[in-house]
Amino acid sequence: MLSRWVDKDAQQCVERYGAAGVNPDVALRVYTSRLLGRDANLVLHGGGNTSVKTTGRDLLGETIDVIHVKGSGWDLADIEPAGLPAVRLAPLGKTRKLSSLGDEEMVAILRSNLVDPAAPTPSVETLLHAFMPHKFIDHTHSSAVLSIANQPDREAICREVYGKRAALVPYVMPGFALAIQAAQIFDSQPQVEGLILLHHGIFTFGESAQESYERMIGLVSLAEARRPAAKTKVFIAGDLPANIAPLTQVAPIIRGACSIPDPAIQGAYRRMILDFRTSLAILQYVNGRDLGRYSQSGVVTPDHTIRTKNRPLISPPAPLPLSKSFAEDLRAAVQRYVAEYRAYFARHNARQKIPKRQLDPMPRVVLAPGLGLFGLGHNSNEAKVAADIAESTVQTITDAEAIGRFQSLPENDLFDMEYWSLEQAKLGKTPPKPLAGQVAVITGGGGTIGAATGKLFADNGAEVALLDLNEAAAKEAARQIGVAVMAVQCDVTSTASVASAFEAVTARFGGVDIVVSNAGAAWQGRIGEVDESILRKSFEINFFAHQKIAQAAVRVMLAQDTGGALLFNVSKQAVNPGADFGPYGLPKAATLFLVRQYALDYGKDGIRANAVNADRIRSGLLTPEMIAKRSSARGITEEDYMAGNLLKREVTAQDVAQAFLSHALALKTTADVTTVDGGNIAAALR
Repeated sequence: MLSRWVDKDAQQCVERYGAAGVNPDVALRVYTSRLLGRDANLVLHGGGNTSVKTTGRDLLGETIDVIHVKGSGWDLADIEPAGLPAVRLAPLGKTRKLSSLGDEEMVAILRSNLVDPAAPTPSVETLLHAFMPHKFIDHTHSSAVLSIANQPDREAICREVYGKRAALVPYVMPGFALAIQAAQIFDSQPQVEGLILLHHGIFTFGESAQESYERMIGLVSLAEARRPAAKTKVFIAGDLPANIAPLTQVAPIIRGACSIPDPAIQGAYRRMILDFRTSLAILQYVNGRDLGRYSQSGVVTPDHTIRTKNRPLISPPAPLPLSKSFAEDLRAAVQRYVAEYRAYFARHNARQKIPKRQLDPMPRVVLAPGLGLFGLGHNSNEAKVAADIAESTVQTITDAEAIGRFQSLPENDLFDMEYWSLEQAKLGKTPPKPLAGQVAVITGGGGTIGAATGKLFADNGAEVALLDLNEAAAKEAARQIGVAVMAVQCDVTSTASVASAFEAVTARFGGVDIVVSNAGAAWQGRIGEVDESILRKSFEINFFAHQKIAQAAVRVMLAQDTGGALLFNVSKQAVNPGADFGPYGLPKAATLFLVRQYALDYGKDGIRANAVNADRIRSGLLTPEMIAKRSSARGITEEDYMAGNLLKREVTAQDVAQAFLSHALALKTTADVTTVDGGNIAAALR
């Protein structure tokens, strides 16, 4: 591992933050924290912590000794000075004289000594930082260090690797007890450059930010050097089918098997989003004959249990062609996993003084032999975190098995960490949004209605894919939404293009739950005189395209076996034809019938089909100048938008989006048509 310290960059960081009044020590602490946090071999998703001891002013303006330490909710990769709250140092030092200190009392002491009462809660390992005499302290969960610290003979290997450069600290759960033990071990070996926390990670320290950081790089490099040079034969391959089914066929089945019915709402599911990873290293790992041993040994560091649980689910291999038995075997494997998790919880909850409440028992990582691995979460970010940790775990366990044999902590220690209140606080308690865990595909996503619908669905927790023939328009709409939205180029009149788009969405998220078939185009002409080619073009996009989209969606939804929603934009022409609009109205009327046919044929599978009948829509995303230009080009006046509108109210793309959202949430409504036009009796259904 190479040091990424650059004198010029460090100085620029000091100058930039200094202009805002930030202490140079804190600025350098930010600089090296980011160097650590941006290396996935050292830190992942909020893991690790750093600190610096310096002076500061309290709220009365008096100069005091403080320790700036990483605060809860901050990630080292992009930490700012605000993420390193200042804590009065002297009171923390006094706690070392205590014989014991409960977790809640420790947090109370930390918070009560914050210089800024509104600052984030300091790391649970603040006392360990405070008890060490050094100015700068770094803590990471280095993969290389964990590969030697998770061995049956870990003490001997670590002493061989580090000699007197680092002291060994037996595993103790983070908090006061670990801080006391680490301080005592350091006091007996004050010459060391760092501490190796067995089954946990590594601390280094120094009198400068550079010294502490480069000691981390140096000690991690020693662990890397302990690994054998050639690792291609670490795992003996197991027996697999000659041909493995592709990701896009397997992912929806896994996703469906790992989604559970919501006991409180009939027809609702608690769905998972999937994040897929594969590589040569991952395939060698998941294809190993002994996968059931080394992958089930436990996490590489206890911090990971709250993100991935202690063990992944191993999927049965998926042969090509896929048979019905694969889905049955997978669901049986999930049921066993859930049963084992519940037994694990019951086993360890029985020894708790204050009983815990069981967490969701579904796996957060699925290993798929022949294919790769999946991270699972209730949103794409949670899934990404789980997949990142799983990928790092593959590396650590592979390295550990190359050296000797990977060995995790005993189950009771991991349970204590998974259900530790201070760790659970990292996950937050924000209630899920209405569409959390659901994947929505919206065609015509670059247009005003598609973009408005995408934004509303994303705001309500859905993972959104915007499909549009104009990829640039879809990307711009995704950018304006402001969250992670997928933009896919798709010609909805092409079966191949539609299939490719759904494969891309399935590969990204694991499946599809909601489709808003919105793309369309309006052709005009007197029906008795219009050229047949115009009529056929209109049918291609205004009818057959809806059928192609719905068919592609249904294939995925049936594989998931968790229902779904097909939503169509049929427009008022489906029920109230306009003069010279036959080429547009005829296919729209056929699409209205298509909606009801899907409702009839797939209701038994929990798939709902509904439509929105919209007319004379003004886009709330357009400026008045843009509206005037478009209206002029279409020959539509300001009065035309309101003509026939019984409520005399402007109808916007956001109103149409709201209608689609209502249908997405209406679990007991199918074959329905919702009108959004401000009131037009001629277009009312009867």
